[in-house]
Amino acid sequence: MRDLKAYAHNGNSVRWRDILLLILLCAVPFLLFLGNVPLIDPDEGRYAEIPREMLERGDFITPTLNYVKYFEKPPLLYWLNAASINLFGLNEFAARLPSALSGLATVLATYIIALRLFDRRTALFAALFLATAAGFVIQSRIILTDVLLTFCLTSALGAFIIAARRDKWHRDGAATWYLFYLFSAFSVLSKGLIGIVFPAGIIFFYILITSEWRILARMRLASGMLLFLAVAAPWFVVVSLQNPEFANFFFIHEHFERFTSTVHGRYQPFWFFLPVLAGTMLPWSFFIPGALGRAWRDRHHESGQAALFLLIWTLLIFLFFSISGSKLIPYMLPIFPPLAILIAIRFNVIFEGRGREIKLAIIILGGTLILLGALAIGYSHLPQVTAILATMLPSLAAPLKQFVTNAPIVTTAASVTVGLLFLAQGVFLFGSSGNNPARIVIVLCLGSFLLEILVPQLIMGSIAQTESPRELALKARSSAGPDTRIVTFGPMQAVSWYTGRRVLVTGRLDELEFGSKQGDQKAWFPDREALLKLWDGQDHILYILKKREFESLSAHLNPAAKVVQESGRLMLISNR
Repeated sequence: MRDLKAYAHNGNSVRWRDILLLILLCAVPFLLFLGNVPLIDPDEGRYAEIPREMLERGDFITPTLNYVKYFEKPPLLYWLNAASINLFGLNEFAARLPSALSGLATVLATYIIALRLFDRRTALFAALFLATAAGFVIQSRIILTDVLLTFCLTSALGAFIIAARRDKWHRDGAATWYLFYLFSAFSVLSKGLIGIVFPAGIIFFYILITSEWRILARMRLASGMLLFLAVAAPWFVVVSLQNPEFANFFFIHEHFERFTSTVHGRYQPFWFFLPVLAGTMLPWSFFIPGALGRAWRDRHHESGQAALFLLIWTLLIFLFFSISGSKLIPYMLPIFPPLAILIAIRFNVIFEGRGREIKLAIIILGGTLILLGALAIGYSHLPQVTAILATMLPSLAAPLKQFVTNAPIVTTAASVTVGLLFLAQGVFLFGSSGNNPARIVIVLCLGSFLLEILVPQLIMGSIAQTESPRELALKARSSAGPDTRIVTFGPMQAVSWYTGRRVLVTGRLDELEFGSKQGDQKAWFPDREALLKLWDGQDHILYILKKREFESLSAHLNPAAKVVQESGRLMLISNR
């Protein structure tokens, strides 16, 4: 009988069968009901509206948001979204499809990388662990540049380590080296300079620790960099020639200042990403310490150098963003693939009877899942619980009230369903005590798979209905006449998406601040005084704002506002 590992490496039919099975299996959580939920601001509205405007204006070089210049990100996601919208129409499914496919493609890339570096079982485990990390799948169903970046970085770094390990013994790795440069260029076009900073830093520390300096001579640096520049550079050159203000804003403000300062208002403590990673990679996050420890212990073995590369990949990106003055939850997505492979390696050696037991991790995970289950069930009674706490702790009454006001609205059925799933997994883990790793993998994968299907519908759907301006924007579009001006309090990019027109923005401009200063844009960004004059003028004004903002503004509106419609936390008012 042929050795299973050799068969996994050499059997193309098995490999393609696995890939097809993964596509069919993962398409369910990544793509099912993708267009059922309305766009949620700010990210989804922004990354759907920019490509819509590109298609409308016929300009794919200079991105605009609410028809003013927007240079915070490179254009690859915009181009993909524009292509999807052009193909499938102006709808939520089309707007989200490129991000969802990027997440699914990352699962497949993780399988291929693990298969090339290790064996079939490790590859299948890695793909399944990534596809059942609920935070990864849920974020892939949202329009985010970080998901596309994760796919491109995973492909680039995976191509590098595969080429480096294979080219050490064979001289046939040219195509894989060029894939490294190609996907590095795509990474830059996805999110800027980190697309080259991360690969360069990870490769440098890998070579430094392993003393494999000969890799540099095999990397085809000259021709590879020509390919990289041929793909990555043209857009930056053309957009800079057409917009002289681009370079300073993009490279200084969006890269240097974002990393070194809190100018973007996203400061969090150094340890911020520890709980973020624990929650978003649940349930596999509890196996991360053991997986990292094993990779470090095996670093001196020839077979452990690939795992060492994955370890460096994980730690460098994690530390980079932990040090940064700007922190957001999706920033951790690029370390999910290497972590999935490292955890898969740990489970694989446990299956073979060569690894340390995972009983402690299982007990802690089981207790955590039971606690999360209880909290999820209790969430449906949040107002009552906080009222009791406010009575017991009067000093916390004000913050508790604010918390309840801003907390996402989730139905009782959703809370109970999610809570019971957590409880069932936690109880099983306590009962198993880590004695049957096969059953543990099956139960955790199945439980997470169900959560990934239910959460977007039961929870994300409720949140979107509360937070999205879709219903009000559609009402404004149907009510608007030739003299109607649609206004939003602060940027609500989904309003432009649903109305198909430019809107006036008052209040804090946030991401539109830069664009509002390019040319004469005063008429489109009225301050409070200018807004009150507009309200009392001849034009028909439809104003979308949050209910709490209306409470502070209504007394100053003359004539008195007419409430046209309410939706969640938002309302649509009119001056006539």
